Amino acid sequence: MHDDLNWAIGGEAGDGIASTGKVFAQALSRAGRHVFTSKDFASRIRGGYTAYKVRTSVDRVQSVVDRLDVLIALTERTVDENMDELHGDSVIIYDGERTEFSDFEVPEGMIGLDVPLKSLAEDAGGALMRNIVALGAVCEVAEFPIENLDESLQKRFGSKGEKIVENNKEAARLGAEYVTENYADAVGTLDYELETTDNDYVLLNGDEAIGMGAIAAGCKFYAGYPITPATDVMTYLTGRIEEFGGHVVQAEDELSAINLALGAARAGARSMTATSGPGIDLMSETFGLVAQSETPLVIADVMRSGPSTGMPTKQEQGDLNMLLYGGHGEIPRFVLAPTTVADCFHKTVEAFNLAEKYQTPVYIAADLAMAVTEQTFAPEEFDMDAVEIDRGKVVDETEISAWQNEKEQFKPHAVTADGVSPRAFPGTEGGVHMSTGLEHDELGRRTEDEEERIEQVDKRDQKVTTAEETEDWSPFEYGDEDADTLVISWGSNEGALVEALDFLEEDGVDVRVLSVPYIFPRPDLSEDVADAETTVVVECNATGQFADVIESDVLERVDRINKYNGVRFKADELADDIKEVIA
Repeated sequence: MHDDLNWAIGGEAGDGIASTGKVFAQALSRAGRHVFTSKDFASRIRGGYTAYKVRTSVDRVQSVVDRLDVLIALTERTVDENMDELHGDSVIIYDGERTEFSDFEVPEGMIGLDVPLKSLAEDAGGALMRNIVALGAVCEVAEFPIENLDESLQKRFGSKGEKIVENNKEAARLGAEYVTENYADAVGTLDYELETTDNDYVLLNGDEAIGMGAIAAGCKFYAGYPITPATDVMTYLTGRIEEFGGHVVQAEDELSAINLALGAARAGARSMTATSGPGIDLMSETFGLVAQSETPLVIADVMRSGPSTGMPTKQEQGDLNMLLYGGHGEIPRFVLAPTTVADCFHKTVEAFNLAEKYQTPVYIAADLAMAVTEQTFAPEEFDMDAVEIDRGKVVDETEISAWQNEKEQFKPHAVTADGVSPRAFPGTEGGVHMSTGLEHDELGRRTEDEEERIEQVDKRDQKVTTAEETEDWSPFEYGDEDADTLVISWGSNEGALVEALDFLEEDGVDVRVLSVPYIFPRPDLSEDVADAETTVVVECNATGQFADVIESDVLERVDRINKYNGVRFKADELADDIKEVIA
């Protein structure tokens, strides 16, 4: 039997591709199988090629690969788009009654199953269920018990009434029966049998994990403006954060979103916003105000292809320079880059703690590939009871006198050894104060005094220095620690790299991988690079933005693997790229 199955459904935007894929992914995960999904979709409501791919195994899967075993093709273009991934035993399910397929020829060596999807769907109660008919056909091809679809169909259509649920169940069974009656010999030659287990998995994407992490961290206010691919953070929080005393506000634009979030943070609430590259550009002015006023704030940048509007629905890690250096003047900040969907949860919690502990803005650098990827995890990977909340140097009425001047005025920007000043929430007796975007003294009053300017700049910079010295910024490490080849990546490339190690090992190539989740501050990799014969930096952008940072840190040239066609790295592809570099 195949160790894993790679499945896809493709057609045009508006054909229900995403919802169909989600139903199948949920059915697989509920059957105790691991799932890793990827999406290819156009930035339009209708029309344009779109696809939803699922890789599934009883073992953990962390990447897509260049192999497609079963394809539901709602359009002939779907076959053309996936031809490079189809192979001799691939199964293509299509509806020959559709005009588009009147002259369709199944590629040589592949198995074509002409299933009257629309007609069977109408027999079950409505043509809209044709995709569910196709899922039933897939269950028969892959020997996946069709009963596993039932719970997913209930979840997807339960709100529409039991009749709709039953119709969809019937549509799936008609698809399975059609394959049994007409293609038993053809599918009998295949070696698929999707094993089920008793394992219990959580299925979620990166945006959802960021939202979950925000709730776990005690976030009480979220303001955002819809923008692909960050919108699902707001969607996840809406209706959930209210249960924990929080609020979501959909602002009129990104400028308003960050200013609303800033206001909530000044009022003492843990606050955040999320956007993508164009929104980060618009937020940069207020970002400086956040840092100058020393207000804790979390900002998630879910990156996509740029510049300008770019390709809103395509993958890229092109915002790194903006996150590291964006904004006028010199702005202390932290930049965290989650490396997996699960890490989105943990890094979001950490981002809130760092923001309040050091009273500075924190960027979460996610990206489209991570945002839209649904992946399975054991529930214990999201242990809410293990979450620790650190609100930093918050002072109350009993401590306030230690931070007042001789006139009993509170010093919100007091110069301290670690650079972190005391923080008094509104309503704290004796803690009345103000902060502006102007340079200020310890009381928050505007100043142009030269000595006070130097003191305040050095104080704000000291916060980052203190964090560098006291926090753990270690990277994640995989592979052979003694290997001569060192591969460094950041963000969502980790999964593909980890699986690439298996391909490399098969070819006798030993590699050490360092996956970096902290971009600023970041780990010192000087010794790691010095110990390696070859160092390669992997990232989804054209210029090698993180490679530039590494070279600046270690004062040594590194090799680069860059992908910027709007598509994420695949494990087998990445293994080939690494072998080519070190050849």
